[in-house]
Formats: sequence, C-alpha cells, structure tokens
Amino acid sequence: MAYQEMRVKTEAGKCFLCEDAPCSKACTCGLPVSDIIRSIRFENPLGAAKKLKGENVRCSFCPAPCMQACTRGKVADAIRIPELVHYAKGLKSGLKPLEDVDLSIDFCGVHFENPFLLSSSIIGSNAEMVEKAYSMGWAGVAVKTIGMFVPQEVSPRFSQLSKEENPFIGFKNIEQISDHPLEENLAFLRKIKKDYPEKVVIASIMGRNEEEWTVLAQRVEEAGADMVECNFSCPQMVGEGMGSDVGINPELVEEYTRAVRKGTSLPILAKMTPNITDMRVPARAAMRGGADGIAAINTIKSVMNIDLESFASSPSVAGKSSVGGYSGKAVKPIALRFISEMAADPSLAGVPISGMGGIETWRDAAEFMALGCGTVQVTTAVMQYGYRIIDDLIAGLTRYLSDSGILSAEGLVGKALPNILPAEDLDRQSILYPKFQLSECVGCGRCEVSCYDGGHQAIHMDPARRVPKLDANKCAGCHLCRLVCPVGAITNGPRVSTAAVKERSEATA
Repeated sequence: MAYQEMRVKTEAGKCFLCEDAPCSKACTCGLPVSDIIRSIRFENPLGAAKKLKGENVRCSFCPAPCMQACTRGKVADAIRIPELVHYAKGLKSGLKPLEDVDLSIDFCGVHFENPFLLSSSIIGSNAEMVEKAYSMGWAGVAVKTIGMFVPQEVSPRFSQLSKEENPFIGFKNIEQISDHPLEENLAFLRKIKKDYPEKVVIASIMGRNEEEWTVLAQRVEEAGADMVECNFSCPQMVGEGMGSDVGINPELVEEYTRAVRKGTSLPILAKMTPNITDMRVPARAAMRGGADGIAAINTIKSVMNIDLESFASSPSVAGKSSVGGYSGKAVKPIALRFISEMAADPSLAGVPISGMGGIETWRDAAEFMALGCGTVQVTTAVMQYGYRIIDDLIAGLTRYLSDSGILSAEGLVGKALPNILPAEDLDRQSILYPKFQLSECVGCGRCEVSCYDGGHQAIHMDPARRVPKLDANKCAGCHLCRLVCPVGAITNGPRVSTAAVKERSEATA
C-alpha cells in the first residue's frame, strides 16, 4: 500500500491540471478523470473515490483513450490514469457516510459560510474575478488593496523558486496595491456585494497618512464592505511610510488603526508583516488602536534566483530587480510559527486570527485552524491552480471533520495550541527509535548516507541483503533517516527512557 500511495502521489503530481481537460473528454466511462486526479493531487483521495459514481469503471479492459489524449504525453510520458482511477476505486469501500458537518464560521461578528477566503492580491482585483470565485464556493474575499493613489507597476513582476521535480515551491512578487482608481474600486465593491449579498467582502486598504486611512475606511463602508483589513505589511511598496514600514513600527500601527476606527464601525483586521522578530508587539498595538482581529502573514522580503550569466535577479525588469514578497508552500512553517505565538499570547487571548501563508490543500488550512485561525486566506495556490481548488478544500475539510468527530469548523479552532510548548518543557528523558520495515525497503541506502554524513553514524547497510541495520547505542532518535526514506519504509519505533538506554549501553560496553 505504501508503494502504491507513493506511485499515485508522484503520478498525480506530474499532471498539468489542464483546463477543460482532454482526458475527461476521452474517457469512455464518462468519468471526471481530471477532477479525480486533482483531488488526489490536493490530498483529498476519498474525494476522488466519491467521484466514481456507480460501478461502471472498466479501466482494466480499456485501451486508455484518456492516456492517449493526455496533454503531458505531448512532451513526456502521459499520466498513468488507469492506475490513479484504480487507486481511487480501491478507496470506495472505506468511504464512511458523511456526518452533518457545519463549515460555517462566525468571525469578528461576521458570518462566513465556510472558512475559505481569497486573500488581498491580484486574484481579487475586479468584479468578474470575485464573482467567479463566489459562484464556485469561496465564502469571501479580501479585495486587492485599495488606496487613494494609483501605483505604476513594472513588468514582469513575478518569479518562482523550483526544487527537483517541483517547479513552484516558492513565489516572489514585486507588485503593489490596486492599479485602479479609488472610485472604480468602490464601484467594484458595490457590485459584488449587490450581486452576492450572502458572501463576505473584506476591503483591504492602505493610506499614506492618518487622514487617508480614515477616509478610505469611510468610503469602503459606504460601498458595502463587511470588514476592513488594514494593509500594514506589503513589503514592496514604492516610497517610505507604507506597507511593512508601518507593520514593523508599533506606534504607527496603533496610530493608523485608530485612524481607521475613526472612519468606520465595521470590524477591523490588522494585517501583520512577518518581516519582524516578534509579531505580537504590533498585534498588541493594533488591538490598542481599535482592531477587532489580526490577519497574518503577508509575504516575506526576499531576493530570488540570480542568473549567473547576466547576474540579474528575478523577476528581471530590464536587467534589474528589487526586494519583493516571498509566498507559497515554503512559507507555511513560518506563518504557523507567528500565528501560534499570537494565539498563545495571554495579552491577545481570544483575538480572532485570519491565517494565510502557503495554504494549498484542506490539510494546510486545517493546520492553520488547529493553531487558532478562524478563517484562512489563499493567494499563491489560486494563482497556480485557479479558483477550482475550493472544491477539494471544502470536500477535504468536510471529510476530515466528519471522520474525526469534530463536526464543525469552529470546533477545530485552537485544538493544537496546547501541544506547542517552550523548548525547555519538551520530554528530554526518552528516545523514540526508528523502526525499519524491511519488507518495504528497496535498499537505496539513503538512510545510511544521511545518518553518517548528517547524523550519528548509527545506520549501516548489510552488504549481503542491502537492508539497514541500526546501532541503538549510537542512535539519538533524531529521525533524519525516516524523513529521507523515499518509500516510507522507516516508521516510529519504541520510545525508551534515556536511563534504560544508558544502562544497556554500559552493559554492552
């Protein structure tokens, strides 16, 4: 089963995720092939199984016209679609009936039908885009930041970081706030609220002084916004005194939040910058200024991809670049760290947090919620894969809550916080040894290499059988071996007290 899961994840990860996919059109069984692959790709395999309506699936006896139609087949091997369908079919027997799950969230006094929002960025910059997202199931949008000025943008303004077969583990942008005039943006807010009154509109704003913050707050409330989000965090604004320049200055955060409160009675979110050591300091300042909640994190200041021929960084604007904002899956652990610190801070107890930073799948979203976020916001994943990822976000979270017995999104919020402790409070009196599943080992030796060159020299390959052997007297239980094993053949073994380990070591010395 472990091998099959590895092959399936690898295969689904190769899919181009085509729009109007030819593989689905070619399937003689009428299966939503592309949707099945996408669900597997986004960690929703049971959702993939659910898409197999009835039993009329004959992949074993089919000439696989879906593979012949596969777009990837034009440049490399086609996706092994029958194998993915067979895997999904094998999961159908394990599908439990869904319990009645409530995905709705009441956040800062505003009701959301589910926790999933578009975060303030290019993906929510006009009515056509937002209304498409609403129609597909997104509960709300923080619109692209509105100001009282129109910035001049550069071209190009995006870049990505790649690793091995993954072309997009990180993303950089040097884009600024909305490049539409204020009145046009206000008309946009009015339209989406009129057309979708049950959806949530969060107006992200950025002023250059107290007066602008106050006026912007007044104007977006008049236009029908449900909440105001203060952009104290954009790292690539042209000129001083805006974006993250504000977010690292608690006095300015408090002053500008107070100016926004002066202009509106709506709930206020203060969007925090990660370009700071302790986010709790400006978060407290925002609350003193009248904020109702916190949004975190915005993008991380970055320089990316130096071309070693031209020595230009990317995105290259006529051979030059600048510090920009880093986002994508790679920033998720950083976001979770900041969020867990704020959620556990007694002075911020009970403050609602809208989380973002590297969310691609329902599992990512659930982790943010478990660490204290009531809602979650997504940008980079939508830029890669489109609004359609909402299907698997909703289905995956619903399935998880049903199977776990939590049964509501509200019930998940904060569940993991008690398990984040100061380093000095962790158990340091025992060792969790790795366990080698030799029947699944392929003999690659990655565990030995990593243990010797990066660990404690506790693993040696049996030269005759090409399987690993553990020297328990040297093993420190770091589990580097488990992490590097490409086939998942190393799992958690027994946890043993360090006193018992010492006794055994002395006895065998």
